[in-house]
Amino acid sequence: MESNEENHILYVQMFGNFSLTWNGKPVIGASKSSETQFAYLMQQLLHNRESGVSREQLGQILFGDRDVSDLNHAMRSVIYNAKKKLKEAGLPDVNYIEQKKGVYFWTKEIPVREDAAEMERLYEEAREEADPGQRLELYLEACHCYTGEFLGFQASSIWAARESRRYRKVFCACVEGAVRLLREKQDYFRMEKIGLYAARVHPLADWETVTMEALVGMENDEEAVRFYDDTVELYLQEQGLRPSDRLLELLNKLGTRIEHQYEVLDLIQMQLTEEEGEEPGGYLCSYPVFQGVYRMVERMMERGGQSVYLMLCTVVDSKGNPMKEGAVLSELSERLKEAIGQSIRRGDAFTRYGKGQYLVLLINTTRENCKILQRRINEHFVVRRQRTGVQYHVNSVACTPHGERLV
Repeated sequence: MESNEENHILYVQMFGNFSLTWNGKPVIGASKSSETQFAYLMQQLLHNRESGVSREQLGQILFGDRDVSDLNHAMRSVIYNAKKKLKEAGLPDVNYIEQKKGVYFWTKEIPVREDAAEMERLYEEAREEADPGQRLELYLEACHCYTGEFLGFQASSIWAARESRRYRKVFCACVEGAVRLLREKQDYFRMEKIGLYAARVHPLADWETVTMEALVGMENDEEAVRFYDDTVELYLQEQGLRPSDRLLELLNKLGTRIEHQYEVLDLIQMQLTEEEGEEPGGYLCSYPVFQGVYRMVERMMERGGQSVYLMLCTVVDSKGNPMKEGAVLSELSERLKEAIGQSIRRGDAFTRYGKGQYLVLLINTTRENCKILQRRINEHFVVRRQRTGVQYHVNSVACTPHGERLV
């Protein structure tokens, strides 16, 4: 239960959604109400409590480039209505917004606790703290103040975008500081938790490497492999990117350590063999598995004279340009996967490489057969008067000991 003192604090959330809370009740909370002149006014005043906000800056925030005949009157009207709204929300009847020499300030009579300011305060305290244990707790507390981008819904606002970049850097510094101390303590349990949290509130920023390192450190090998596969799929779907070098390094470290219980060869072979009922056609695998297959084939070619080709299939629009975004691309990408799987042989392998892109490894074939395969994929992929298509690039896999590798 909150103390009476805590009840008389105006809580301000700037990270993620903007909200104001007084005595446990929202003053601003709904997403639509956070994009009004009242909300813009409060964001400026509460975030700039020490320096205040100049009349010119406030006018630009509230009215933008609109042609306002009497700017001073318009601003007085917005401020009057804001004071009325604050009083109706139950705040003490004081002069909430004070003006000093053309600069507007939030009153000091009502204390404010803002998540952005709190994170910055904790970060600065952590940097000055000599005791490693206390420094770690400060870093972790600062991390959990951050629940999303600073006023993320106002990405087009110059001042909000600038502050968003600044606080993102502070958050990254807090996570890195906490991880460094947790690594020294070998506290992999909390390291996993902060990695998962960072990836959730600041997605697609490679924080998965922290979680992966923790899982490897705890020797939680099966979960680490699953987590790696999920991460690779996430990055391919969202950004069309391959996993980072750090994530690959951790997977390799994991692979060198995995040991299985003693079993006879027949049982081991049963576990390695594909289960009955697997889909016919080419072998669809994750990118790391495809990379391993490619490198193994490279080595096998040093001994034999097989002809192997690597094909990149890319979904393109009606003008022949690669498609990069949108729900249509997701549907076409799935259809391309099915078309490739139905067209290539069981002894060939393929993997998703990026948004609307697949790599295909064709074993013991010719360049002419590659062209035939392309026509076969098109037959499965193109329906009715479809204007989109598939662009193909084919390279021969060099049969030299130091041939170019897939990276």
